[in-house]
Amino acid sequence: MDVDPQLGRFRGSDGMATGRKKSFDLKEACVQAARDVIAEQGIEALSMRDVARKLGISHQAPYRHFESRDHLLAEIMRRCFADFAEHLDRRKSSDENGDHEDMGSAYLAYAAQKPLEYRLMFGTPWPEPAQHPELVKYAVHAFDILRNSQRARYGDGPAHYAKADLDALFVWSTLHGMASILQANVMQHLVLAPEVLPRLKADLMGKIDAALEASSLPAPKAKKARRKPAKR
Repeated sequence: MDVDPQLGRFRGSDGMATGRKKSFDLKEACVQAARDVIAEQGIEALSMRDVARKLGISHQAPYRHFESRDHLLAEIMRRCFADFAEHLDRRKSSDENGDHEDMGSAYLAYAAQKPLEYRLMFGTPWPEPAQHPELVKYAVHAFDILRNSQRARYGDGPAHYAKADLDALFVWSTLHGMASILQANVMQHLVLAPEVLPRLKADLMGKIDAALEASSLPAPKAKKARRKPAKR
């Protein structure tokens, strides 16, 4: 169905106005049109006027649902984070024992399967957070999936919160770095040994687990320096 910009209704396949109000449908159409603009021209090209032009409607129509371009972008990013969190929640393992293989695989798979969504979440300057609490809520929820797995390792108590946060940020930054590198054009020019890419994910997960295991061990006690006997 097409939007009739004059009637504010949708036209059916027979060209007749359906009489159905467009409020909800126009909002969804604006979100999809904005995603298309970003995919085709980049985030810098996104504007309310371009969204309206893509939909063939008045340039004022999108403002019925979004106060500004940033409000529209925030809604798109919120949906990306919600989809990302749902994807992580569906991973096979509950990760209760601190095994990051399933979570890491899910993270890298999402970045590979949905590169646009991934770039929007982690490669786009955020709109003013105070004006978009729903975006913040879903972004924090995605991070909490990882953070809570670390709290399960150490115990969910205030004394362990800093350690869990540091480990979660370490895992996140490592996975994000790998996901970003895999999306970069430079990868195809590195002339890697044939067995590297097939082993890359397992190698990364193994090193993350080893690093976390090492960091959870108590620090060795410093050896006391022996005092030299006094000369007589």
